[in-house]
Amino acid sequence: MHITDIKQLERKATVIRKRLIQMIHDAKGGHTGGSMSSVDILTTLFFHSMDYKVEDPHWPDRDRFILSKGHSVEGYYCVLAEAGFFSKDILNSYGKFQSILAGHPTKKVPGVELNSGALGHGLSVGVGMALAAKMDDKKHRIFVLMGDGEQGEGSIMEAANSAGHYHLDNLVAIIDRNFLQISGNTEDVMSLENLRNRWLAYNWHVDEVNGNSINDLVKLLDSYPAEKGKPHLIIAKTTKGCGVSFMENKAEWHHKVPDVNQLDIALSELNKKLEA
Repeated sequence: MHITDIKQLERKATVIRKRLIQMIHDAKGGHTGGSMSSVDILTTLFFHSMDYKVEDPHWPDRDRFILSKGHSVEGYYCVLAEAGFFSKDILNSYGKFQSILAGHPTKKVPGVELNSGALGHGLSVGVGMALAAKMDDKKHRIFVLMGDGEQGEGSIMEAANSAGHYHLDNLVAIIDRNFLQISGNTEDVMSLENLRNRWLAYNWHVDEVNGNSINDLVKLLDSYPAEKGKPHLIIAKTTKGCGVSFMENKAEWHHKVPDVNQLDIALSELNKKLEA
């Protein structure tokens, strides 16, 4: 699916935000803030950039996507349903007994490549996938979305070193850089900067982009591969809770569930964007 109309992509992102907030409210649990901040990234990847076949989720030449920040699964499920991997009605089962939609991605869900959520694992698996594709002379790409709080995991730096060493230019890693994690500002919890210089030192091509601008994301991803022989890192600067005014830039919304009144306000704000 390769939608080129930016307005259409933006509308999809808004529809997905509405659905994920409703899901979290109904399930009485979920990761609201990080799901909201990453919706534009997921929308751009699945509806513009990536090659896949919903009727054949295991198509050998598909692009692979790994949600390393697996706790932000609600947006991911909504994107997969919107893309057609499974019926949107299944979203209603999220958080219920025997549902295939668990609180972290599992391979029981069509379109999911990896059981994820133990932070720091996604990039290592992505490196393995990218290296295997190179060895088999395959042309598909691997995309890995990480959280910024997740960057404190040492395994990520080991994987980054390996990717640079093996010149994996079929690998695109994205950091959802919203500057907040469950316990506060990332720079207070465990300072990350200078992120750009860290990854450049591991022989990566590094770009920074407004991760909540689908227009900017489309332009950047369309320019890839930008540098032959180097894996690509996108530092996507986002707003935690993006799309709903009272959630934005609030660490408390990392794992907070909207009550009935908050849900109504959130849906009203998002509906106004659809009407604009």
